[in-house]
Amino acid sequence: MKTASYPKAYLYKRIVQAKLFIDNNYADKIDVDNISDEAFFSKFHFIRIFKKIYGKTPHQYLRYVRIEKAALLLQTQESIAEVCYAVGFESVSSFTSLFKRMIGLTPSVYLQQHQHKKMQIKIMPQKYVPGCFANKMVK
Repeated sequence: MKTASYPKAYLYKRIVQAKLFIDNNYADKIDVDNISDEAFFSKFHFIRIFKKIYGKTPHQYLRYVRIEKAALLLQTQESIAEVCYAVGFESVSSFTSLFKRMIGLTPSVYLQQHQHKKMQIKIMPQKYVPGCFANKMVK
């Protein structure tokens, strides 16, 4: 019995399709089974190929996308709990610990720092414009 052999481009296209599925559905309740089904691979084969291509397992990549989206949402001054649930986490405590592990700050500290920076930009905007000539004049 001969097994089917697919071109590498076709397999790569299916892995990219799965990555795009994660990018578009990160806020939903998805897991590796859903993602591997999207790519039409067995779960373990999919994990191995995905990690080889992207350097992260599908689960690690899903967590990465969720935390990156959460950081952007926190900049819009939404509450931490709202952000947590909006990006697909089910627990504020697990969200907070993962956020701190990946970003280096708790969500509340991250939010405070962003709010402080926004206030500083309002007070002295030229300080935040790279190469601004007005910066050189104000000492």
